[in-house]
Amino acid sequence: MTETAIDAAFNATQADPDDTGLYMRLLERIMDAELFLLLAEEPERDHIEPHLFEMDEGQFILAFDRGERLAEFLDEPSPYIALPGRRLVEMISTQQVGLALNLGVAPSEMLLPPEAVRWMAQLGEGDPELHEARITGIAMPRHLPSGLMASLDPKLAALSSVIDQAHLVEAEFSENDNALLLVLFGVPEGARKDVAAAIGEAVRFSGVEHARLDVTFLDNDAPSRAQIEAVSVRIELPDDRTNHHPQAPVEPGSDPDKPPRLR
Repeated sequence: MTETAIDAAFNATQADPDDTGLYMRLLERIMDAELFLLLAEEPERDHIEPHLFEMDEGQFILAFDRGERLAEFLDEPSPYIALPGRRLVEMISTQQVGLALNLGVAPSEMLLPPEAVRWMAQLGEGDPELHEARITGIAMPRHLPSGLMASLDPKLAALSSVIDQAHLVEAEFSENDNALLLVLFGVPEGARKDVAAAIGEAVRFSGVEHARLDVTFLDNDAPSRAQIEAVSVRIELPDDRTNHHPQAPVEPGSDPDKPPRLR
């Protein structure tokens, strides 16, 4: 079976278990992934009842990052639901329940206790702060924190269907403030809030202390584009904008604004 993003991140942590940044990126890949959650009964339109497993460490729900892995675990057909990892983490973060992932079917099997789930949910919280500031100058970035880039690159790759180009510059603002600025070209207006939130999550999961990254959205024909391209670090993105086919939603839980409720 093809290695998943969670497999790769897990293997990296095993190779260097003392690297906090690698562990943070593993947790972020879990948040990003579509997870297949084993249920105790068939789901209703707005209610689901996960199958709870009693272990020495407490109660856990069971999820897999591939449908094939769920099928391999089961002896007979059972109800399940597919939903984003961040939605699942949000749902169980207020319960005394842990997350068992890929149990018994992949090298990346792991147990995340309730306190780890709550911590993940807290890191995932927060809307981006909106503010207006006049940029007085831009330059080639003097320093790109490796932890930030390691977290940012896969996040931008996952968003590449709505981003034409991504550039990093060192920006000077009118308030005598300097910051690393991510300039995103061609992002549709309706997608900008979600993209900004995803970038903010990448920063929080980067493991870089006091990390800051400002984000701005520009149209492809913006007058400043040539100047930005001349002094920036361009982040290469997969070319999947034209090949992107959104998957049909899975009910229940397909509407991110109306996640299913646990019983």
